[in-house]
Amino acid sequence: MVTGSEIARLAGVTRAAVSNWRRRYDDFPAPVGGSVNSPLFALADVQTWLNKQRKGQDVSQEVQLWQALRAAYGDDMVRGIAAVAQVLAEDDGVPYAHALPEEVVRLARVLAESGPAGEVVEALAERFTDSVRRAGSDQVTSPRIVRALRYFADPVEPEATVLDPACGIGTLLLAVGPDRGPTRRGQETDPHSARLAQLRADLTGRTGLEILAGDSLRDDKWPDLKADLVVCDPPVGDADWGREELLLDSRWELGTPSRAEGELAWLQHAYAHTASGGRVVMVMPASVAYRKAGRRIRAELVRRGILTQVTALPAGSAASHALPVHLWHLRRPSSLGDAATGVRMIDLTANDPDADPEPAPEQIADVPLIDLLDDTVDLTPGRHVRETHRDYATEYEAIRTELAEQVGKLAELLPELVAGEGPGVLDGSSVSVADLARAGLVEYGEAEPVSTSDQLDTDFLQGFLRSASNTRRSTSASGTFRLDGKGARIPQMDIAEQRRYGTAYRRLREFEERTRRIAELSRQAAELARDGIGNGALQPRK
Repeated sequence: MVTGSEIARLAGVTRAAVSNWRRRYDDFPAPVGGSVNSPLFALADVQTWLNKQRKGQDVSQEVQLWQALRAAYGDDMVRGIAAVAQVLAEDDGVPYAHALPEEVVRLARVLAESGPAGEVVEALAERFTDSVRRAGSDQVTSPRIVRALRYFADPVEPEATVLDPACGIGTLLLAVGPDRGPTRRGQETDPHSARLAQLRADLTGRTGLEILAGDSLRDDKWPDLKADLVVCDPPVGDADWGREELLLDSRWELGTPSRAEGELAWLQHAYAHTASGGRVVMVMPASVAYRKAGRRIRAELVRRGILTQVTALPAGSAASHALPVHLWHLRRPSSLGDAATGVRMIDLTANDPDADPEPAPEQIADVPLIDLLDDTVDLTPGRHVRETHRDYATEYEAIRTELAEQVGKLAELLPELVAGEGPGVLDGSSVSVADLARAGLVEYGEAEPVSTSDQLDTDFLQGFLRSASNTRRSTSASGTFRLDGKGARIPQMDIAEQRRYGTAYRRLREFEERTRRIAELSRQAAELARDGIGNGALQPRK
């Protein structure tokens, strides 16, 4: 299935052209999935329709413009698109170091004559976003995250002030709230991205937006701004965020983040810019919810009633990896009695990343603050959603039944052994496994060596490989055991005797595996019973 944007790229036209086709042509393929705002179409149906209509047979001027920009700017496409936007806006601001090639200027102006200049720039920005996404980069916020954040950030009042302190090319800042009304402020380290974000807003007629260039953590350009909504997709894994320079900064009211917790520095920066009663919706890596280094700051967020919701988005939502990401929702209390008393946990990790982000009831858990303030302060939604909707009674009975079955079979597995009649069998005639391998009687499998002959029993072979003398040969000086069979020896016996020993070894191995399973079941049963009795889900039988 493909989106409208992907159809536009297939045909070499703008996204608006695809929207026009859907309205003008009754035979345009109907959506087969997705949502009203993000419909999905069957690729085969779309290709058939395009061929029938002879759409996309020639390289469009938009594609020619993109190719010319790529040739001129290479990997520095943000600068190139910003330069195009500056030409179309007839902006006389600071010129870019590289003058645009004449062909780029010509194509841009031709496209702007056939449609709004803002649409030309938006189409280029969309192509850039898609190219970066397919390259696996964090340079821009993915459309899936934008859609989810826009859904969870609503409603945004027309008179609201919105801030994005790491706005990139303006994607999130322009996406949330109504097109007209809100005052939008942004800051971006890369001056070309900041310029492009500003020009995108200017060319699409969105007033009330101002973006300044600079590092928000080290050089805050909006020191006195208090916003009704702060949105942000901050840099990930950046250890050089300025901790040493900012140790005594007043923004760290929840605690000074460690060098490895740059995301929590951005979170506190966003919160410092939040007005009374205002909100923060921030994209965060899933690991920030449980990493040990950030536990104290997470605890303060919970204890003070600032954190109101954590939403785990589906795998594949981010541009550069398949790992899930979270949206953290904060709210600055307007009074002492206005703090949150619980945190809503929403787990969408099992959902299709292109589906509507609205959660089902079983994907939501409202967790009291006290239940989060343990030794780990783990804010991973899946953990709390599973516990909230957990059927303790059924799960406990299933574990108890399996445990009883496993214990009942345990004694039967332990082989009957009697006193031996002489020295160890390996002290007599034996053969090396290496010789057996060279003779083609043994091959090395993925886990352990196995017999390839009906004259050698595999259980016998593997059992003696784990005997004390062979274990010493397979153990390195550091104490690491690796069963590779090199240098190991096994006794020489006829096949009937091998099978007798092999049966005993096999039953010992099954006995050990069952005891490990019993130990795990015992741990699960005790933990489940203790939690269930404590939260009222379980009670002793009368």
